[in-house]
Order: sequence, then structure tokens, then C-alpha cells
Amino acid sequence: MTERYFPLDEHFMRLAIREGERALEHDDVPVGAVVVHEGEVLGAAHNERELRADPTAHAELLALREAARARGQWRLLNCVLYVTLEPCAMCAGAIVLARIPRVVFAASDPKAGAAGSVFDILGEPRLNHRPQVSSGLLSEPASELLRAFFASRR
Repeated sequence: MTERYFPLDEHFMRLAIREGERALEHDDVPVGAVVVHEGEVLGAAHNERELRADPTAHAELLALREAARARGQWRLLNCVLYVTLEPCAMCAGAIVLARIPRVVFAASDPKAGAAGSVFDILGEPRLNHRPQVSSGLLSEPASELLRAFFASRR
């Protein structure tokens, strides 16, 4: 994992955070994701597990699907995925399968993260694709959004 960021990374992560805030409208965990290709947003989504009653409706998967539709292909080469929370094993697997070359996430997930916290699927050398991963960008606002959501449930 690296902490190397580019000039527009913060802009796109802020879009992902805004996307995560939209999940609150339907009482879902506030995680947002944005897929960008050459400065253009191809897919943007937030968790919709509660809304769709679908355990696979994670922000990353929904954003990847939208981006693949926009590109007209499943390989999301030359794209960057920005996500507010470290991807889980399911989402990390989808990222590898979509051939996303770069992932930037805000907050680490010590309970389910699969980009270095619990597992490191994105860095697994036996897989056929390993994206570059940058973590910690705008982690405080992303973490605060999650903390507030879970505090309201206790």
C-alpha cells in the first residue's frame, strides 16, 4: 500500500463521501464509491443493501457495474476507484476481476477490510491482477460519517 496521491484525488474522494452521505437517506451504512476514467466519473454509487434487500449491493459493486455499462466492457482499464471505506473481500475480488489499476480508499476497516487490514486480496501475488492501493485520503471525514451512523444505532 502507498500513500501517494494525485492532484484530483481529493476532489474525487469528496465526491465519494457525498455519495456515501446519500446512503443515509435509506438508512444504509454510509459508504460511497466513484469510478473515474481520465478525469471523468463513469460510475458513482453508495451502499444500497437495505434499499434493495441485497447483500451484494455495496457501493463499490454498484459503481463498478455503472462504469462497465458506461464503457461497454467489463475491463475497467485506466480507471481509478475511490471509496470511503476499505473494500471487503467481495468488493476486492470484484476490483481484481474488473482489472481496476488503482484504488484509493479513505478509512481502513479493521473488521472486514480486504486491502491490508484483515486480508490483502488486492495485494495477493497469486492473483492475476494487483492494483496500486493508496489509503488514508480524507480518512477523518469518512470515518466520522461512519462513527456517527453507528453511534445513532446504539
